[in-house]
Amino acid sequence: MTKRKRRSSAPAPRWTGSALSEWGLSERNQRILVWTGSVVAVLAVALVLTLLVNVFAGGQAAPVPESGGGVIGQGRPSAYQAWPSVKEFAPIADRRADARPLTAQEVFGARTLTAGKVTLRRVAAHLDSGCAGAVWGADVVDALNGAGCTQALRGLYATQDGAYVAEYTMFNLADEKSANTLVQSLGTLYRGGWTLPLESPKAAFGAYTEGSGQAMGHYAGVVWIGRSDGAEPGEKDDFVMLGLAAREVEKALYRRVVDVAGVPTAPVKPGSGDDTAQPSEAAPSEPGAGPSPSPSGAVPSGSLAPQ
Repeated sequence: MTKRKRRSSAPAPRWTGSALSEWGLSERNQRILVWTGSVVAVLAVALVLTLLVNVFAGGQAAPVPESGGGVIGQGRPSAYQAWPSVKEFAPIADRRADARPLTAQEVFGARTLTAGKVTLRRVAAHLDSGCAGAVWGADVVDALNGAGCTQALRGLYATQDGAYVAEYTMFNLADEKSANTLVQSLGTLYRGGWTLPLESPKAAFGAYTEGSGQAMGHYAGVVWIGRSDGAEPGEKDDFVMLGLAAREVEKALYRRVVDVAGVPTAPVKPGSGDDTAQPSEAAPSEPGAGPSPSPSGAVPSGSLAPQ
């Protein structure tokens, strides 16, 4: 049976007031962005156009192996695609310009992710202060070490009916070159190593899954999607939108581009409200190293509670 490969891409940012609030931007910052109509708008349009081309042109796809099963009981995707970083992420091409560590709240704070008709609910999230504990396979561990990986953040999601599952893993690397190299090298390394799935009774990967890697400045995002029953996608299974929904977490990096690149100052009316960015929900405990959340429901430090 011929395996089908579906293209995943990054979500198109929505520059409305409510969406900007969800991203953690204060009212003042929202007014600045609307007033300038330049830096972030250009970033959003360019990214959408670039990644829509990727959807239809296909990026660089790795050959589909005969089996989607893992090695020694570990899971891996049946197909993989990789895309290099685009110029809009140039402000965060080097970690020295974006030294603030990521947090689980920053990346996985939203309870739900939506693209088209697909809505994913977060069932688990975890931050590792190192990277080796988030993957399996010696070659993948070596590749992360060579890329200067300092953080790995994983978020596990499922649709409300449990039919689909997705996991997003974000790696904090040294620079854009390292990120590009990592996502490309996974095109061969994924056969003997991959990200480790977080454990949850609400979501688990089956036999057939698809993976993709996207470099974004000095970050690398790895998406892993599939049907919970392990079947190959049929005509009614929209894996493109499933991947797009998972990539909604990349909004965190759009905010960092704005933080580093800056925007022109704009006049602000007095008494316009608090300038402090509000998170979408209560912040998790201080991030730190630790094992993945266990099936018992215990949430270690550096993790977000399931929803």
